[in-house]
Amino acid sequence: MSSILRRTIGVLSSLGLSCILLLLLGLLTWLGTLEQVHTGLYEVQRKYFESFVLLHDVGPFSIPLPGANLVLCLLFVNLLVGGVVRLRRQRSTIGVLITHLGIAFLLVSGFVKAYYSEDGHVTLFEGQRADHFQSYFRWELVILEPIGDGRVREHLVTQEEFSDATDGDPVTIAAPELPFDLEVTHVTPNCEPLPKGPMFDVAVPVIDGVFLQARAPSKEAEANIAGAYVTVVQRDGRRDTGILWGAQAAPFTVQAAGKSWAIDLRKERYPMPFTLVLDEFTKEDHPRIDMPKSFSSDVTVIEGTTSRDVRISMNEPLRDEGLVLYQASWGPSNARPGDPLFSTFAVVRNPADQFPLYACIVIATGLVLHFTRKLLRHIRTEAART
Repeated sequence: MSSILRRTIGVLSSLGLSCILLLLLGLLTWLGTLEQVHTGLYEVQRKYFESFVLLHDVGPFSIPLPGANLVLCLLFVNLLVGGVVRLRRQRSTIGVLITHLGIAFLLVSGFVKAYYSEDGHVTLFEGQRADHFQSYFRWELVILEPIGDGRVREHLVTQEEFSDATDGDPVTIAAPELPFDLEVTHVTPNCEPLPKGPMFDVAVPVIDGVFLQARAPSKEAEANIAGAYVTVVQRDGRRDTGILWGAQAAPFTVQAAGKSWAIDLRKERYPMPFTLVLDEFTKEDHPRIDMPKSFSSDVTVIEGTTSRDVRISMNEPLRDEGLVLYQASWGPSNARPGDPLFSTFAVVRNPADQFPLYACIVIATGLVLHFTRKLLRHIRTEAART
């Protein structure tokens, strides 16, 4: 058993394994870049870089490959076993040890970012405010309960709870605080509502003369608009069926327990620890052409009873309480002079936001120590020769 363990440790810590893993990362990056032309960035990221195993299509054949998650996990183990655990502890290897620890820390920061961060955006016209941001890709069902004085209580259903609902296998949402059950069917990642005409032969329910027509997924995943059918099942057995569409103007409403409940399908929302108000958006064009040279947003950040003014530009994000807001885009693109413009901020909540900076500092420290020692030894050797 000890010989098997030694051989296993020898393989995991070998320089050959390091080279193979780095070559695989290069291959995945190359294949993912080519695939992005056909399927878009989001799907490529999920297939090649957020997976442990994948199938890459080459003509009529599918070739199994390790995903970047598996490759990076093995690289982390290789780094720890070969570059930290088995490294000889002596003065000459202190710099190498520190460098390896810094690289391991960099891999850990990537893991934290991949699995524990929240990404989205918030779009505001001048004068508008927001205390939340929304996802680019993920959807959620929300049941709105009126609680008086114009206020509502939100009951949220995450995408994982209903995304697999079909006609033959509906998903039932039940909660003790709700006076009804909610059946979800025909969930479609990208669709549009169409009126039922005499020439249409559709396989999905038609509600008030309208049905959801499935569309091919967009190459840009954020352009997809999801839809679903929902049926409210009252305690007395009464059933009310409606259509939910991600871009609908008004939610589906139903009467239950003496209240008017609203049910909506929307992009997943994340709360911000402050309220953001867009005071002024500024766009500077290149001379004599209608192409933006730079754009920035003057905003007010309101936290409780205090507020402060901040300018967010392309190279100067706002960092506050674990959130980072970047100036991402503006619109509408066809706006004429004098038309109101909106500003879009990319928002990231990343617990490891500063980890790459710290890791790079550790790596740089280790390299400086290692090569400084090499330089001093070379200088002493050359001095002894003279």
